[in-house]
Amino acid sequence: MASMRFKPVEECSSEGRSEQTVAADFDGTLLRSSNAFPYYLLVALEAGSVLRAAALLLSVPFVYATYIFFSETLAIGTLVYISTAGLKVRSIEMAARSVLPRFYAEDVHPESWRVFKSFGKRYVITASPRIMVEPFAKAFLGADRVVGTELEVGKNGKATGFMVKPGVLVGEHKKQAVLRELGDVVPDVGMGDRASDFDFMSLCKEAYLVTPRKYSPVPKNQLLTPLILHDGRLVQRPTPLVALVTLLWMPFGFALALLRVYINLPLPERYVFYIYHMMGIRLIVKGNPPPPPKKGSPGVLFVCNHRTVLDPIEVAVALGRKVSCVTYSISKFSELISPIKAVALSRERDKDAENIRRLLEEGDLVICPEGTTCREPYLLRFSALFAELTDRIVPVAINTKENMFHGSTVRGFKLMDPYFFFMNPRPVYEITFLNMLPKELTCGGGKSPIEVANYIQKTLSDQLGFECTAITRKEKYSILAGTDGRVPSKNKDKKKN
Repeated sequence: MASMRFKPVEECSSEGRSEQTVAADFDGTLLRSSNAFPYYLLVALEAGSVLRAAALLLSVPFVYATYIFFSETLAIGTLVYISTAGLKVRSIEMAARSVLPRFYAEDVHPESWRVFKSFGKRYVITASPRIMVEPFAKAFLGADRVVGTELEVGKNGKATGFMVKPGVLVGEHKKQAVLRELGDVVPDVGMGDRASDFDFMSLCKEAYLVTPRKYSPVPKNQLLTPLILHDGRLVQRPTPLVALVTLLWMPFGFALALLRVYINLPLPERYVFYIYHMMGIRLIVKGNPPPPPKKGSPGVLFVCNHRTVLDPIEVAVALGRKVSCVTYSISKFSELISPIKAVALSRERDKDAENIRRLLEEGDLVICPEGTTCREPYLLRFSALFAELTDRIVPVAINTKENMFHGSTVRGFKLMDPYFFFMNPRPVYEITFLNMLPKELTCGGGKSPIEVANYIQKTLSDQLGFECTAITRKEKYSILAGTDGRVPSKNKDKKKN
């Protein structure tokens, strides 16, 4: 066999490589799995639609048979065409930046990563479209350059579904791409996992083969950059089987979500807790929340970390009573059907402070100072405005478990967030009420608003086992959507009209 001339990657030394160059294949080499189908499906779904994803899934028998018996190039070309034809390149780029990294990061090969990260110059050579691989490879693997299949783009800025010559980078095409990119520089080490990699591997001074030996993936916190932010609706890596189950479940899941939402809407919160259990929703409540405020007394400010748009409602259910909430963005429809009073913040400091004070005079209030959700075990920066307005503060730690769909989005339809959460077969919400902040830890006790906000952030992170970050809402939206995350206020909209 031709592969016998290459040593296994386990035998490659990572010592003294800081001045050397490595060229590595991606799927099956830097990643454990050689099957790139899940990533094409994610592009088809997140940059396209459910129908496009279903069409891609239907092509699986043809693609797999073609790959095994006829042509790797034709199989990859089919995946590329179905998943990208007619899509705006900008949409593909954003999916590659906000959705794919999380799934790539969960599948990094430990031996390949050990070798790859030890080199001073790192090149990724892949048959996958460069546009899909590049954001992850550069940000999380430290690749200096990604050489991959290039999508053909029409004058309208949309992908045609075809590739720029020489087409899919496999075999001789991959070898020629390395020669064009590196010129007279010969890579010190080449890594691949299949016969179509052997041509470019043979150019390198040393070449190593990634064998089918089973390994656990590299922990995400051991990559060059921690994975804190990501988007997309799917929780599990969409292999053909997972994708099939997910697509078949969607109509039933949506019907179930409608029942879970609208049956509970008119019911008092103290009854909703029990209805949740009957409908397969697990709400875990810990701690001792304060009693309702007495008539004429101001309410308590429940300060929560933010996991989904449902956080304030679940706090109300956990308390068994009505509360109000403030939010940075809420649609008119969501505001209309919300079982609790929801007031949108304007981002005008004085106006927002006035609204929060008024709501606290009316009763208990829930606020999420992060201003946006975070799915991973991290807390974003807490805005300090709330700390200036009351000393009656109760930190609330919130965590969720979703096994099929994420109940939050940046680029998708936010209106659908609660429905996607309740489309999970067995969603879990865990609410932990901590002790009310003592007077000496509030602004009334001499602390600054920033000190109070940072203390609560640290307290919640310790309770949840999360890590604190200084990432803001604006930075999150810039990373995942290329916007500042601002939602135009109703007043401004009226003025424009």
